[in-house]
Amino acid sequence: MSDYRILVVDDEEDLCEILKFNLENEGYEVDTANSAEEALKMNISSYNLLLLDVMMGEISGFKMANILKKDVKTASVPIIFITAKDTENDTITGFNLGADDYISKPFSLREVIARTKAVLRRTAETEANKAPEQISYKTLTIDISKKKAIIDGEEISLTKKEFEILFLLLQNQGRVFSREDILGKVWSDEVYVLDRTIDVNITRLRKKIGVYGKCIVTRLGYGYCFETE
Repeated sequence: MSDYRILVVDDEEDLCEILKFNLENEGYEVDTANSAEEALKMNISSYNLLLLDVMMGEISGFKMANILKKDVKTASVPIIFITAKDTENDTITGFNLGADDYISKPFSLREVIARTKAVLRRTAETEANKAPEQISYKTLTIDISKKKAIIDGEEISLTKKEFEILFLLLQNQGRVFSREDILGKVWSDEVYVLDRTIDVNITRLRKKIGVYGKCIVTRLGYGYCFETE
């Protein structure tokens, strides 16, 4: 059984069952809903893909997609529209709403399966290439988006430069950075900074990160690196 979960949303029950049967034969875990109202009561964020009909009851597929894309919890869930509305304007509307693909009825099941695989593959590649939001070593964690350094669950108070030095070294564990490297990356926008400034910041940083201070190693004549055990 695949780790991928798919939700099929269509008001044609027979079509839902046909898609469910064939997608499950490909190894996917598949659920169905016969209206947008029913689907919106489900945990949409737990699915890897939605196959979404456009022409439904009070809440159309387009309207449902618009709702999902405005919610941070569901905005990244891929959507393939499956619909009889296949004019150029309808297709453009679908893609403008953030659809990943658009399949017109009537369709072949082989086409649906091929397009499903393609979207899931692209999504997996995109996720793999995303920059991590956190970098960790044992109980030391840097939250990149929040610009925080945390040890054993407690935030450590660092200056902007101390944080950037720690981020640079922790992100490149084992790599030695000369003072010139650190100046160029951390003080890139400042006209004149003494080498001594780096040493002072490194000394303060070592003290602030406690037991991990010893991981910031001086390579005499070369520079600094974050060395793991």
